Amino acid sequence: MGELHFYKRKKKVSASLLREIFIWIFDITVVLIIAFVLVHFIGEKTSIIGESMSPTLENNDVVIINKFVYELGSPDRNDIIVFKPNGNEKLHYYIKRVIGLPGETIQIIDGKIYIDGEILEENIGTDNISNPGLASNPITLGSDEYFVLGDNRNNSEDSRFAEIGNVNINDIAGKAWFRIAPSDKIGFIE
Repeated sequence: MGELHFYKRKKKVSASLLREIFIWIFDITVVLIIAFVLVHFIGEKTSIIGESMSPTLENNDVVIINKFVYELGSPDRNDIIVFKPNGNEKLHYYIKRVIGLPGETIQIIDGKIYIDGEILEENIGTDNISNPGLASNPITLGSDEYFVLGDNRNNSEDSRFAEIGNVNINDIAGKAWFRIAPSDKIGFIE
């Protein structure tokens, strides 16, 4: 008959098992650090409020802000930027399209946008502007200012109005980069 053994065999912890555990811990730590850097320094999520960027972006769309892109360069014409008007941290983010660049003179005449006396030809379909606001007179941008408009030009609170005015580079959070909701419109923002 066989013998009964009531003791447990001690399992040996091998060097290869310890190495495997260390590699897993290291990999998880690296992923967490990368995720933190991406979220904190490069990307942030925000929601669109209102119809001012329609049809490009609609009310309740959710976008990722590329916060890093303007650390390397400056906004270009037609970039869709995310900013706090006048740097007011108590306000929600505004999202608008860059029309005028630093040093340029902007004016809206008969519903058309003029930059340094030349009419702006746009690739996006927009209506003629019915209310030029402050831009009925020439507006010359400072060396760190941008003139922004919503794509829904006749239903947008933007640089034409004193509450928003010209956007200072220091008030820009980043570029609206990627739409993550609704699910049928996921993709990069142009």
